[in-house]
Amino acid sequence: MTYNPDLLDRAKRHPEKQKNADRPMGKKPDWLRVRAPQGTVYKDTLDIVRGQKLTTVCEEAGCPNIGECWNKKHATFMIMGEVCTRACAFCNVATGKPEELDKYEPLRVGVAVEQMALKHVVITSVDRDDLDDCGADHFVKTIGAIRFKSPDTTVEILPGDFRGNIQSIDAVIGAKPDVFNHNLETVPRLYPTIRPGARYFRSLRLLQRVKDVDPSIFTKSGLMVGLGETKEEVAQVMDDMRAADIDFITIGQYLQPTPKHAPVEKFWTPEEFEGLERMARAKGFLMVSASPLTRSSHHAGEDFARLKAAREEKLAAKQATVQAAE
Repeated sequence: MTYNPDLLDRAKRHPEKQKNADRPMGKKPDWLRVRAPQGTVYKDTLDIVRGQKLTTVCEEAGCPNIGECWNKKHATFMIMGEVCTRACAFCNVATGKPEELDKYEPLRVGVAVEQMALKHVVITSVDRDDLDDCGADHFVKTIGAIRFKSPDTTVEILPGDFRGNIQSIDAVIGAKPDVFNHNLETVPRLYPTIRPGARYFRSLRLLQRVKDVDPSIFTKSGLMVGLGETKEEVAQVMDDMRAADIDFITIGQYLQPTPKHAPVEKFWTPEEFEGLERMARAKGFLMVSASPLTRSSHHAGEDFARLKAAREEKLAAKQATVQAAE
């Protein structure tokens, strides 16, 4: 047998997927081609990440925007290890039994944010269903460390669903992140095959809970398209998000990480993404980002500034309407 390190690495990262038959990955259309990472600033960002022994979802999930983001000193830190307890069919993060939490990780994240002089930072994590609180306290400590080391930095978090545990969710809300992001990922019909460890309405209730407890926190959620969903199903998810008072929706193209992952059923065209953006704006989201290369944390800093401006404009318009009525 010929030695193939890529196949061995894939088997180690995704042991639960090795029983799957290889699915053709197909050729990406021209609008999904990106330049390879390069440049001095990219290397500086890499050095800080390595120096603080941190993990980024940019690397772990194989994000196509890593070159652009790291050249702008934007990075999404992934806390609580590199191994996830769930096995979503779309995700390139390794699956298995995680190691114990690193109690010094929150401080190292705070130091890295300070060193990179970030105005806005995104913190995500693997799912830690092995922990009683699913990692909620680690999120709280990480937010606290960032506030301590870099108090002017705005903080966006992208956690899992905490298995719907209200105490864990409320603890993280109490740490007052500026943006609470939690992705629905796909339409409810596809959850059993694409996101089997999650529950669609549990994720919706989590985002609604954020608004119920602290309406000042912006909420955000994302969808991938290309997994076999219909436009009508996407429209229904948008309606469900608005019913949960979600402020910001992101929609991007699913890209198959390996032949063992869920196949791409369709590459949506840039024109179709423009149609989805128009639809979402018509439904009342404060912010919409929809394009083939859109990802949850792509342009997060710039988007946060626009999100604040959109809220202020909406509040001003509402106030003007009230005054006119008086």
